[in-house]
Amino acid sequence: GCMIKAILEMYAITKEDKYLKFADDFIDCKVNADGTIEGYDVDELNIDNVNAGKTLFELFDLTGKEKYRKAIDLVYSQVAQMPRTKEGNFWHKNIYPDQVWLDGLYMCQPFYMEYETRFHDKKNYDDIFQQFFNVEKNMRDPKTGLYYHAYDSSRAMFWCDKVTGLSQNFWLRALGWFSMALLDTLDKADASAAGESYEKLKQIFVELMDAMLKYQDESGMWYQVVNFGGMDKNYLETSGSSIMAYALLKGVRLGFLSESYRAYGEKAFHGICDNYLSTDENGNLHLGGICLVAGLGGANRRPGTYDYYMSEPVVKDDAKGVGPFLLAYTEMLRLKK
Repeated sequence: GCMIKAILEMYAITKEDKYLKFADDFIDCKVNADGTIEGYDVDELNIDNVNAGKTLFELFDLTGKEKYRKAIDLVYSQVAQMPRTKEGNFWHKNIYPDQVWLDGLYMCQPFYMEYETRFHDKKNYDDIFQQFFNVEKNMRDPKTGLYYHAYDSSRAMFWCDKVTGLSQNFWLRALGWFSMALLDTLDKADASAAGESYEKLKQIFVELMDAMLKYQDESGMWYQVVNFGGMDKNYLETSGSSIMAYALLKGVRLGFLSESYRAYGEKAFHGICDNYLSTDENGNLHLGGICLVAGLGGANRRPGTYDYYMSEPVVKDDAKGVGPFLLAYTEMLRLKK
């Protein structure tokens, strides 16, 4: 979802047909004529599966393929039946009951907002905004302004604090996903219809950017566990740094951030290039420093400790890093224009 979105952004800027063709070919072969999607099961109730749905809006507009419109409705049917915490937030997955992960806000809310704006008369705007406000209330650390990776509303999971329900650490990519969730949801909302909630969400975004900038390394990047830069094994991580570059640059472009923030976004982008972008003997570019995955609980009983976040593989050319890096690059291209 993130990767194809980045390619569609490249098309939007360059108007080069190869980008649209690639994105359309990639999604088209997975969407059947009746709008069903190969490999997608609504009943799995996995919030991660909603994210690729946001590419369907753009592809429907660009190609006019009716099956994309049907597929949008199919994905929305999952949103409509997602189980919720007692506070009203969607569970991250059916297999993770009562849990809210920062990642999940990015995976679902921009799609949800675009659907409500375009096809549902904005009927569920209050629900979308309230889910963000719940996260700000329950998952934000008042001392640092950062957000913990996950929250267990039931306090049942072994990885959570039994008083607060929170996981232990501030994981960079989760903070990045949440930053993008705020920004992309605002981008798809009708500000005139959202009123004070829109302004409040914008303020949450600005405050998060300010908090993150306090932890930006002199290289321009951020550390895997954000607030422990310099600790043994901690490393400058590409995917989350790319998302932060994108969020800062797009935030300025949309007018949510003042012009002074642009320099921090550019510094982040160039820092990634300096540290992790390389060329092989055949002239092909490669992007390193990407955390493959991180989560809580599950079959591997992931505890969310500092050592856990250091234990996950660091890889190159993974779409979870390349997609955000390309999104940041599209913002750099918009600057040049």
